[in-house]
Amino acid sequence: MRILLSNDDGYLAPGIRTLYDALQTHSQVRELVMIAPDRNRSASSHSLTLLDPLRLQQHAPQIYSVNGTPTDCVHLGINGAFAYRADMVISGVNAGANMGDDVLYSGTVAAAMEGRFLGKPSIAVSLCGDQHFDSAAQVIVNLLDEVGLQSLDANTIININVPDLPYAQLKGIKVTRLGRRHASEPVVRAQDPRGGTMYWIGPAGAAADAGEGTDFAAVEAGYVSVTPLHIDLTHYEMLAPMRRWLEPNGLEKT
Repeated sequence: MRILLSNDDGYLAPGIRTLYDALQTHSQVRELVMIAPDRNRSASSHSLTLLDPLRLQQHAPQIYSVNGTPTDCVHLGINGAFAYRADMVISGVNAGANMGDDVLYSGTVAAAMEGRFLGKPSIAVSLCGDQHFDSAAQVIVNLLDEVGLQSLDANTIININVPDLPYAQLKGIKVTRLGRRHASEPVVRAQDPRGGTMYWIGPAGAAADAGEGTDFAAVEAGYVSVTPLHIDLTHYEMLAPMRRWLEPNGLEKT
């Protein structure tokens, strides 16, 4: 298989470098290309750069950086910047968890999401810390060994979170649903050297829904969390009530 590897921490980040090295020698990987942001673009979500030109810079035969977002990187890699045609997209290994509501902000998940939008099976993988990137890389290698490409649906993103533990200490894998966080902490107000007011976005909220079956619970117990994500945001249960609200007023036309 041909793999396009990206992330949101940047092409020099240890997570993506560790995964790149692990995949290079994998028996199922026919070709591996890394296209990642030229700097850290964490929490950039699914943003595309439309008003400025994008530039690819080559750093090694199969390693490129882009002056844009994770979504830009995958879009360029799949949609015409190369003759290369990827079979799948892997995003990560991210430094830090992408669980629960994190997926709405995550550039790591967004890179995988762009791969899915462009018709490729896609995986996002995050380490819930910043030490044992080799453990997360081994999880992906094992996934490719045991599952391969054929079982991955191009309409689904696989979001993987790995506890920050040595690989031998991981307890196994659990298929999970997304948990939910409390609202973020308040913004942090500070002053710049000229006396002006500036703000930092506050830390993410603690887990609110972290019960059995969630990604939070699995990782806390030492398991790798594997969560299938579907991108159809339609609230199907609200379709009928919405029609009942609108029809008496003649707002919905049939």
